[in-house]
Amino acid sequence: MALKLPRTIRLDPSDTFVYSRAAEPGEWAVAGTFLFFNTDPDTLTGKGRQAFRAGILGIDSFGWSTLAVVTEASAQERAAAVERLAEQLVAQCGAPDLDTARPAAEEEIAFAQSLCDHPPNTLLALHRASEQTGIRESFRTLHQKVSRLDMATAFRVIEIDEEDGPMEELDIRALTGKH
Repeated sequence: MALKLPRTIRLDPSDTFVYSRAAEPGEWAVAGTFLFFNTDPDTLTGKGRQAFRAGILGIDSFGWSTLAVVTEASAQERAAAVERLAEQLVAQCGAPDLDTARPAAEEEIAFAQSLCDHPPNTLLALHRASEQTGIRESFRTLHQKVSRLDMATAFRVIEIDEEDGPMEELDIRALTGKH
């Protein structure tokens, strides 16, 4: 069985104005929820709130992406991703050194890898919510349709693990400041 990891993907330019820092397409990615552990999500507004709700973290730029794509990877690419994330944990998050950061980076990459138990090119989306017990993540997978009967739609939702309550609505124009 091939090793698979998520990579950021940009299907349109929206990430560049939805997030304060957008990930570049093709970066190895992790959920990135650890960046919100010492933050009260209820105090977040605008682009920070959008990153909390739906951002997947690109490990090179430490920028956000709305989607990631399941991609085959080599063991060397996985090891490099762990090392790069460890470097970012030192530079961006205050980890004291690489030896301390590597186990946390390994754990994040292992979790990201666990999300990729799908065919290559499957799209991954994330939704975070703040609950009394902490932050809850739910993931969606979107697979490309292959049937001629399904050609009217490019993708279909295969898995949904979401709360039953109403979905929050996002006004993209309000986030960009253009009305």
